[in-house]
Amino acid sequence: MRVITIRWKSLAWAAALLLLVVLGAVTARAAGAETVFWSGARSLPVYSVDRDDKKIAISFDCAWGTEHTDAILSALASSKVRATFFTVQFWAEEHPDYLKKIDDAGHEVGTHSATHSYMSRLSEAEIRAELESSSAAITAVTGKEVTLFRPPYGDYDDLLIDTSNHMGLLPIQWDVDSLDWKDLSASDIAARVVERVGSGSIILCHNNGLHTAEALPIIFDTLHAQGYRFVPIGELVYRENYTIDHTGRQHARNSV
Repeated sequence: MRVITIRWKSLAWAAALLLLVVLGAVTARAAGAETVFWSGARSLPVYSVDRDDKKIAISFDCAWGTEHTDAILSALASSKVRATFFTVQFWAEEHPDYLKKIDDAGHEVGTHSATHSYMSRLSEAEIRAELESSSAAITAVTGKEVTLFRPPYGDYDDLLIDTSNHMGLLPIQWDVDSLDWKDLSASDIAARVVERVGSGSIILCHNNGLHTAEALPIIFDTLHAQGYRFVPIGELVYRENYTIDHTGRQHARNSV
């Protein structure tokens, strides 16, 4: 009788697991995310993209200051690199002239939240309010729809990632951290980036890093010589028919 009891418990656990999988798939389909496989694991943003064409993206978070932004824009223009800038709402409202410069130069703009808070601590309603108002502030200046979101501090939970996706804002992290916010030297910043980049990488920088602009020509020249091509994140990622593995690497559905 004991053996029978164990078997029934095993069957019950299996049935419960199957139900969770089915519910997860139904929920994803109802939310308009039927092109993304639900893995049953934690919801993740995109850290990098699985591709073999040596396309990569460089991004800049904009939250405080503009003192070094002109130099960064100049370096991008000199190397003919288009980047992605993630702006906080209060930065966009305080510096609409810089937001317009960024957009006019052909760069992509995503939201970095409204208040640069730890958004894993927010309710769904608060998350939606942050993303809606910050996106609207960007659109008011650029006239373009916002489709990308980077969580402040790299902080997130399932609710934040799922809510962002349901709102049509693809959540983006990074797999190469320049650590430029630590005021490293230009050569140290460049070395960190160059040593860590691979095809499909997303590089994190900041618009007001003390030595970021000095590091960019080194990064661009070195990586261009290695055959890498910079594109905005929106041109690097997949927007449908994809999966995200446990490392946050995005894969085209037919490649897995």
